[in-house]
Amino acid sequence: MNEFSVGFSLFIILLIAVLTFGARLFPFVVFSRTGKVPAVITYIGNMLPPAVMIMLVIYCIRYITPLAWPHGIPELLCIGVVVLLYKFTKNYLIAMVGSTILYMVLIQVVFT
Repeated sequence: MNEFSVGFSLFIILLIAVLTFGARLFPFVVFSRTGKVPAVITYIGNMLPPAVMIMLVIYCIRYITPLAWPHGIPELLCIGVVVLLYKFTKNYLIAMVGSTILYMVLIQVVFT
């Protein structure tokens, strides 16, 4: 049988919680002694968010087929809406939620 006991499940949950907390605490413990964050960590901290966003955009448009209807129009339109909403509101949440709602309307109503 592959059934786990309640105690084993609780142990796994506790272990994951401790490891997650330790991973979050680690930078504070390491960098509190010197007081200065190394340049490479600062560089990674500045470059990682745009890199993740680019990867998400590529992930979202990976299955667009230019030769088949709707030719990626909903996806590309919503990417443009994200950019415009963020440019005018400077709010990531409004940009993401607004473009997600538009995308759902486009694929459920317009491009059915």
